Amino acid sequence: MSFKSLEQLVGAFIEQNALHEQPLPRVVKCWADVVGAAVAAHTHPLSIQRNILWVATSSAAWAQNLTFERQRILTKLNPYLPPNNLLVDIRFSTAGWQRSPTINQDNTPIKNDHPSYIVTAATRKNHLRAVPENPRAAFQHWQNTTRSRSRGLPLCPQCQSPTPPGELQRWQVCSFCAAKKW
Repeated sequence: MSFKSLEQLVGAFIEQNALHEQPLPRVVKCWADVVGAAVAAHTHPLSIQRNILWVATSSAAWAQNLTFERQRILTKLNPYLPPNNLLVDIRFSTAGWQRSPTINQDNTPIKNDHPSYIVTAATRKNHLRAVPENPRAAFQHWQNTTRSRSRGLPLCPQCQSPTPPGELQRWQVCSFCAAKKW
């Protein structure tokens, strides 16, 4: 048995799990930054099928005009996605516009009330970064994000890990301890 460095293990883990990573949430997060606020007000990414992004538009005129901007949008959008999930095309249509999720005042989709959801300054800022270049940078980003989210959270009475307040209100313990009881 050979020992591997942490960087090699994290790199293998990222490669293995990148296939299962869903690119649509990343697209939704960065959509307004990529296309601009005016366009984002009239469009909403709906789905990705076979590396083609389907976007709902408020009118046929928006769909037609944005069709001419597809390549420019793709060029700006792909850096936010993992290398194995790059988009090859974008299709704009008025279909699905009424089914778009409700948007609140700061132009972000309204979250369901889930006990594990934590609102932080970073969540409110909705800061976006391109995909880290190497496993070490990805791990460092994950570690910093996790630490900043955990700061100030109450501790689970059973395992002493930082726990979102909603989980404590619902189950009186963290979700992991609650799952162990079931």
